[in-house]
Amino acid sequence: MTKKTSTDCCAEPDTGLISVELARQRMLDLVAPVTAYESLELQQSLGRTTAQSVLSTIDVPPFDNSAMDGYAIKVNPVLQGKVWYRQIGSSFAGSPFTGTIAENECIRIMTGAVIPEGSDAVIMQENVAVQADEVQIDLNEVSPGQNIRYAGEDLKTGATLLHPGKRLRQADIGLLASVGLNSVSVFRKLRVAILSTGDELRSVGQALKPGQIYDSNRYTLRALLEQPGIDVIDLGIIADDPGSIREAFSLAAGSADAIISSGGVSVGDADYVKEILEETGTVDFWRIAMKPGKPLAFGQIDQCIFFGLPGNPVSVMATYYQFALPALRKMMGQGYEPFRTYQANCLTALRKTPGRTDFQRGLLSQNESGQLEVSTTGGQGSHLLSSMSHANCFIILPAGSSDIEAGSAVTVQPFAELIY
Repeated sequence: MTKKTSTDCCAEPDTGLISVELARQRMLDLVAPVTAYESLELQQSLGRTTAQSVLSTIDVPPFDNSAMDGYAIKVNPVLQGKVWYRQIGSSFAGSPFTGTIAENECIRIMTGAVIPEGSDAVIMQENVAVQADEVQIDLNEVSPGQNIRYAGEDLKTGATLLHPGKRLRQADIGLLASVGLNSVSVFRKLRVAILSTGDELRSVGQALKPGQIYDSNRYTLRALLEQPGIDVIDLGIIADDPGSIREAFSLAAGSADAIISSGGVSVGDADYVKEILEETGTVDFWRIAMKPGKPLAFGQIDQCIFFGLPGNPVSVMATYYQFALPALRKMMGQGYEPFRTYQANCLTALRKTPGRTDFQRGLLSQNESGQLEVSTTGGQGSHLLSSMSHANCFIILPAGSSDIEAGSAVTVQPFAELIY
């Protein structure tokens, strides 16, 4: 009996390829979040991921206060119609009125100011008549609690502000500051090593000789990984040599949580990445039923997760978004939440061969009626990086579909949904 490998268990019948959905799920099942965490000041924590629950230390707001500029009174349910009140003072934000309001008395109050003792309603300044220190209020338009923001209305002491795994946004920083917290526990930064393989590659700034090209993939990956929760380790260009690749993998595995390489994962005579990964670690799956990006080696070297992306530049971006990014987010403690997709009317005909899920580059817009429309950005070759630069979404065509006629409904995945 032939030994069943991990690749065999994930392969779809007949094709030998793993579906996008199955490959992504297998990958997510295998990666785990980092466990170490650190305490950061709020101003340093934007974009980082909470490692613990954060609880409120106070009520928010901490006292009853006015929702607008106006006059604070004690509502007398017996009185009706227009009644004159005597103004006995003022309450400003940060400078409250210290006395007590009696019947037929009021105070001038500003938005955010403490509600004075004895009062239970605030009347908008636009709805009163004022003569000297007398204020006329129509009680038919007043009810207890009107225009008052009560203590703890937003948050109670001990309430959970944020759960573990929350990527901190600007509003979250403000929320933590609103309860007086000046620091927060976050997972440590993920260390990701990147490298490109290929004898034909040269770094930007070097002169090209015949047969050579610039290494755009490493610059693309670095830009994709430029986010607060990741430290990038750039190992540069590695020659198409088994010894050099083995040495680079060993170095990366000893210092990083994840490795992302580009190139060398196909079946050419100089494609050694999958071979070296099998020697030094494990390959969990290799070929995926997607276009662009069929050759993708996913595995592990010791405790380091490995993503061997294809060499063509569009394939690098497509496979990074669909596989590496979800895995990295889980490793950063954020869990996995599927990227949102939408339905749009396709304005152009699309060519498609059944068998693989296509991620074609598209330009998504909204017409005058508010409906989503999408058109192709042109050639869909995996080497055409300009078509990716002009696009703002993927047009996702299912594996079993064929050519798409203009006017058909298609699924789109805006790049904005993929940005960290």
